[in-house]
Amino acid sequence: MPLVMFSKMLQEFSVGEAAQRIKALGFDGVDLTVRPKGHVEPATVGKDLPGAVGAIHAQGLDVPMASTAITRATDPHAEATVEAAARQGIRLLKLGYWNAARGKLREAIDQAKRSLDGLERLAESYQVTFGIHNHSGPGYVNCQPAVILELLRDRDPRWLAAYFDPGHAAVEGGNGGWRQSLELLSPQIRLVAIKDFGWKSGPGKLKTVWQPQQVPLRDGLVAWPEVFDALRQLKYDGPISLHSEYKGSHSWRDLTTPELIEQTAADLAFVKSLRGGAG
Repeated sequence: MPLVMFSKMLQEFSVGEAAQRIKALGFDGVDLTVRPKGHVEPATVGKDLPGAVGAIHAQGLDVPMASTAITRATDPHAEATVEAAARQGIRLLKLGYWNAARGKLREAIDQAKRSLDGLERLAESYQVTFGIHNHSGPGYVNCQPAVILELLRDRDPRWLAAYFDPGHAAVEGGNGGWRQSLELLSPQIRLVAIKDFGWKSGPGKLKTVWQPQQVPLRDGLVAWPEVFDALRQLKYDGPISLHSEYKGSHSWRDLTTPELIEQTAADLAFVKSLRGGAG
């Protein structure tokens, strides 16, 4: 289970500078953003991705995965992104998100299935795996892991797989739901994200409104020792991507970059203890 850092939170730095900081923290590799406003722009991926991967490798780090915004095989630069990633040995690619308008979930699921038909063919042609990430919130088709199970039904997990996020799963099913979700998706999990959440309350028109916010891994909803026990039982050996999304209103505190790096160091030490079975 190599530990990689999601490069999104260090996009103020060049790839090389971000890689230096990720190396100093003690990660094994980088989950590189290859999407609009990411470390690598899709429009120039063929030219820029080799240099970005080279800068990361120069720090002794791997790039086992990349996060994209692809939702259809016909998206602009989708095939160019997949081809460039495959050439650099990046075989695991996070997909983007399909929107689910209120009252239109069934139609949105059907549309996502049609999109996945083309994506499965694209993945097979370049021998890569697309991961569908479960993201909490009713605006996402892939909000519920059970929906992802339906999207992946009868799909070849070599080409289309689950990118399981225990944090988002706990937001949507904080007691037994996340456990059932992990069990349902377990044969198809090829990627795992790490983040954690707590609940924040505020006044509403009729009653108190509760919203999830990201918190340090030791402080949130996720039963991390149980998660890592389950991953070991699955013999999961894919990358684990830490998402240190501690900037902005969705975080329990809006951290500065030095504070974010410090918190990431604490989170990484915690995850390493769990990966080693010390949870």
